[in-house]
Amino acid sequence: MKIIHCADIHLDSKLSANLTPEKAKERKRELLSTFLRMVDYADMNGVTAVLICGDLFDTARISALSMNSVKDAIVKHPGIDFYLLKGNHDSDAFVGSFEDIPDNLKLFTDRWISYETGETGNIVIYGVELDGDNSKAVQAGFSPDPQKINIVMLHGQQAEAVSKDKAEIIDLKLFRNKGINYLALGHVHEYKSEPLDAYCKYCYPGCLEGRGFDETGDHGFVLLDVNEETGEVADRFVSFAYRHIYEVAADVTGLKDSPAMLESTKRALAESGAEDIDLVKVVLTGDVDPECEKDPEFIRKSLEDDYYFIKVYDKTAIKVDPAAYMYDTSLKGEFVRMVLAKEDISEEEKGEIVRMGLEALMGGSIVL
Repeated sequence: MKIIHCADIHLDSKLSANLTPEKAKERKRELLSTFLRMVDYADMNGVTAVLICGDLFDTARISALSMNSVKDAIVKHPGIDFYLLKGNHDSDAFVGSFEDIPDNLKLFTDRWISYETGETGNIVIYGVELDGDNSKAVQAGFSPDPQKINIVMLHGQQAEAVSKDKAEIIDLKLFRNKGINYLALGHVHEYKSEPLDAYCKYCYPGCLEGRGFDETGDHGFVLLDVNEETGEVADRFVSFAYRHIYEVAADVTGLKDSPAMLESTKRALAESGAEDIDLVKVVLTGDVDPECEKDPEFIRKSLEDDYYFIKVYDKTAIKVDPAAYMYDTSLKGEFVRMVLAKEDISEEEKGEIVRMGLEALMGGSIVL
């Protein structure tokens, strides 16, 4: 039996942090399109179950386009069972929009619910929606039939990590050695697959499409192939995002002007593998002379037609030679002489103080 494990689609995300209103609207549609493409992939590749481990939507106010499109995809694929688990961004709005729940839409509550599936009925898919009231008790009380092939769906942050947005904590140790064959999780937006115990993996598939520069890298879903005779669950990550998001460091150490920095940036971008349909954040790094000419906006404008979206951050530091200011009659020279005359600080500390002071006097940011 083939199964897709996905999560954190976040349909109807605002996507306004970086993009123009026009591109944000376009990206919202692309997130929806990628979800629908995944359903088509399932249909064409013999997948008979799609596990959605939370955060199908980003908000309780679901657009008519997203609502109708997802409902249509489910109804028009009766041969695929959709197991929908609510995450911390989901509400009851989507399920409440159905007059009658389709037979192939499988739902969960705040108590464990299980569904038997597969040709022999030997595969059991469990799920529960965690909240502040039930989380500890339902996790501790989980007890599947070890004679079955058990797949468990949850949405939350594993206990070993810190949750940033009120997701419930999943205590992995409570699920070890319980006869689980695959633990399907949602909430973490990058792919992660690690052993739970000697017989089972736990997996976060990540989100289908990266939405911001905190979601760089490859995105997609996990395809499971369950052997009903042996109980083996083979899994592989399927890269599926339409666009990728990159953060690219461009070292401009020692360069004297923006054209030279632009060329260095182009080389870094070429090495990154970013393509014209992708979103890119360039970070200028390295040490530069105080008198160099540096214009990050010139670099951005020079590259904006080469990518779907690009922005440039200046994280360079000024490299200062204190000796060059020893006889300068300006405020900078007076500052350098004052610091170098101090006898109660080391030469290394003097150099660092001079560097930071000159950066401040020149109006630059101070890199500690």
